[in-house]
Amino acid sequence: MRGAMQYGGVNNADPELTELRSTGAVSPGGATPNAGNTTLLVTNPGVGIGVQVGEWPAIGSAGIGVISSGNAKGLWARASQNQFCTGIDAEGRNGVRGVSLQGDASDAGVEGTATGFNSNGLIGEANNGPSSYGVWGKSTTGLAGAFYGRVHVFGTLTKSGGGFQIDCPGRETERYLNHSYVESDDMKNLYDGMATLDENGSAQVVLPEWFSGLNQDYRYQLTSVGQPAPNLHIAEEISKDGFLIAGGLPGSKVSWQVTGNRKDAWAERNRIPVEEPKPHEMLGRYLHPEVFGKPDTEGEQYLREEMLNARRKGINGVQPGDLEPDAELPR
Repeated sequence: MRGAMQYGGVNNADPELTELRSTGAVSPGGATPNAGNTTLLVTNPGVGIGVQVGEWPAIGSAGIGVISSGNAKGLWARASQNQFCTGIDAEGRNGVRGVSLQGDASDAGVEGTATGFNSNGLIGEANNGPSSYGVWGKSTTGLAGAFYGRVHVFGTLTKSGGGFQIDCPGRETERYLNHSYVESDDMKNLYDGMATLDENGSAQVVLPEWFSGLNQDYRYQLTSVGQPAPNLHIAEEISKDGFLIAGGLPGSKVSWQVTGNRKDAWAERNRIPVEEPKPHEMLGRYLHPEVFGKPDTEGEQYLREEMLNARRKGINGVQPGDLEPDAELPR
């Protein structure tokens, strides 16, 4: 290692300093390390920098600021509980990169754990450009994301398909049961129920008090159960309290179904466009090229993935020349 090192209040500017080695413990700054063979322990009780490695701003494309290895932890950093303190703060094209080389389902390239009350295990934020991702997960063999617990999306959830999967009733340990979602080109809600007609062949269906505040553009469907009812109809449409069924046989049962489109404040400001043009950078590309018999190179994610792969190769010492000179991520 060549360059300058400052520790213990002394600035060592010897350009010929080549190595700092320890078989036991070295503790600049007067701190006492534990007996775990600490090679270098730096403490900084002030507001400055404990260790700065490399030139700032950095010059070059292949330099490595810190290489650290260990049987337990290659790099361990700890900050105080002050709200402005950070254990590790990294900046760059990739601020932090974690790679899990071997192991099992419990190992991870990056692991985030929060023990503070109402704190977060992982925060991802990206606010520059319509194609920026706060969190990007991808897998060609497993799952791009797995969530054990409740999930809340504060916004619009867009997908290519979906459904639920549970243990198949009656064969819980042998099979899964899959069902698909019911889709619509509008923000449609569906309600149904059973009604028993009175002596006049009618029934008042009572709806929740929030129903009219949430829904509009109602659609109705009635089915007589057990016997024909050709005169069965909606005598009074939905009002604040519900709707009236009439024209059936006294004492008979009626299956009813009502749909309504959302009109709440959030829905009114966030209508889902049924059709929308693709942005310029996605013209000629497919969300799922494989279903059209097209190669992956015609997919919308191809350029992003190729640039990620090229950067990974560059980090490992290979020049990232896999892309055309003009290839850019969508902006």
